[in-house]
Amino acid sequence: MTITDVITLLPLILLSATVVVLMLVIAFYRNYQISILITLGGQLLAFLSLFVIYPYAPRQITPLIVLDGYSVFYMGLLIAASFTIVLLSYSYFIKFESNREEYFILITLATLGSSILVSSNHFASFFLGLEILSVSLYTLISYQRYQEHRIEAGIKYLVLAGTTAAFLLFGMALIYAELGTMEFSNMAFTGEITTVNQPILLVGWGLLTVGIAFKLALVPFQVWTPDVYQGAPLPVTAFIATISKGGMFALMLRFFTEVPVGSSSSLWGAFAIIAILSMLLGNILAIVQSNVKRILAYSSIAHLGYLLVAFLAGGVRGTEAVAFYFVAYFITSLSAFGVITILSRQDHEMEDLNDFKGMFWRYPLLGIILTVAMLSLAGIPPMVGFYGKFYIAFAGVDQSLWLLLIVLVGSSVIGLFYYLRVVITTFMREGDEEAERKELLFGKLIISRTGSAVLSILGFLMLAVGIFPGPLLSLIEKLVSGMG
Repeated sequence: MTITDVITLLPLILLSATVVVLMLVIAFYRNYQISILITLGGQLLAFLSLFVIYPYAPRQITPLIVLDGYSVFYMGLLIAASFTIVLLSYSYFIKFESNREEYFILITLATLGSSILVSSNHFASFFLGLEILSVSLYTLISYQRYQEHRIEAGIKYLVLAGTTAAFLLFGMALIYAELGTMEFSNMAFTGEITTVNQPILLVGWGLLTVGIAFKLALVPFQVWTPDVYQGAPLPVTAFIATISKGGMFALMLRFFTEVPVGSSSSLWGAFAIIAILSMLLGNILAIVQSNVKRILAYSSIAHLGYLLVAFLAGGVRGTEAVAFYFVAYFITSLSAFGVITILSRQDHEMEDLNDFKGMFWRYPLLGIILTVAMLSLAGIPPMVGFYGKFYIAFAGVDQSLWLLLIVLVGSSVIGLFYYLRVVITTFMREGDEEAERKELLFGKLIISRTGSAVLSILGFLMLAVGIFPGPLLSLIEKLVSGMG
C-alpha cells in the first residue's frame, strides 16, 4: 500500500481514530461535553478530508475498497447526516444517568460501517461494513437499557438481523462457488455465460437479495421496522431511517451496476414486485397508525419502494435520481425526527399523534418545520421532496416503467392522507385541560440554541434545494453519474 492509498483512505481512518480517541478519553475521564466535541470534531475532519481525497479519485485500494466520485458523494452525505444527528442527540441524552458517553462511540462506529459499505467493491468489505453497522445498531437500539421496550426492540433487531446475515453469507458463498470471484467488477454475469450453473447462481442472487431487502425494510421483509422505530431512542431511529438505509442502498446500487439486472430477468421481476408491494403497503399501513414514529416507519418503507423505481430504471438518470432523492429524504427525515427529538424528554417521548395537537400555537418554529417536512415527504411543491419524486418518475418514464409509475403516483396520493393528518393535528387548537395534561407530562420545553439552529438550517434546505435544485444536480452529475 502506497502513501497515496493511505491518503485516499483518510475519511475512514479519521472516523476510526475518532472511535479510538473517544474510548481512551472515556476510560480516563468521563465528560459528556468533551465526548460530543471529540465526536463532532472527528466527523468534521472526516468530511473535510473528502475534499483532500477527491483529486485522487477514482482509486482502487486493494480489491476491497474503491474510492471514486460515487463513494465520496455518499460518504459526505452519511457523515453530514451523522453530524446532524449527534447535534440533535445532545439535549436528548444530556439527562441520561449512566454511560451516556459510549453512545457517541457507537454512533461513530455505525457511521464508519456505512461509509465502508458505500466504498465496497468486494464481498469481504461488504460484510465487514455491514457487521460494523449492525453490531453498533444492536446496542444503540437498546441503549437506554432500563426501559423494557428498548430491550425488546434491540432483541427483535438482533434476532432478525442475525438470521439475515446467514442469508447473505450463504448467497455470497453460492455466487463465489459459481463465479470464482468476490469482487463486484469481476462478477458481470450474462446469459451468454454457459460455464456456470445458472439455477445455483440464481439462488445465490435470491439469498443476497433477501438480506439486502431486510436491511432496507422492503416488503415482505419489513416486519421489524415499526417495532424497532418505536422502541429505539429517537436519535437512533433517525439514524436507522437515514444513514443505515442510505449506506445499504448505495452499496446495492453499486453492486447491481457492476452486475446488471436485465429487464427480462427473474431477479428484475422480483425487485419490481418488491417495489410495488413496498409502495402500496407502506402507505396503506401508515394510514391506520396513531403513533408518529410508526407512521414514519411505514412511510420509510414506501420511500424505499420509490427508490427502487429509479434503481430498476438504471442508467445515468436512475443513478442520479437515487442520489437526489436520498439528499431530499435525508434532509426531510432529519427535520421530522429532529422536531420530535427536541419536543421529547428522555423518559417520555412525544410520539403519540394527539401529543402534537396545537403544537404550532405553542412552538411556532417547530410547527412550521414539521409542517414543511410532512409536505416534503408527501411530495408537495416547492419542497425538495417533490423534485425527488419528479426525478424518479423521469427516470422511470425514460425506461417506460409504466406500471411502477402508476403505483408510485397512486401510492403517493394515499400517503398524502396521513401526512396531512399530522399537519392538521399540529394546527388544531387544544383545550385548557389538554394543555395542562401536556404541561404535566412533558414539562416546560426550553429549546436549545443548537437545536433551533440545526432545525432552522434543515428547514431552509428543504425549501432552498426544492426551489433551486440546480447546484445539487450539478454536483450529483459530476460525482455520481459515472456509476450509471
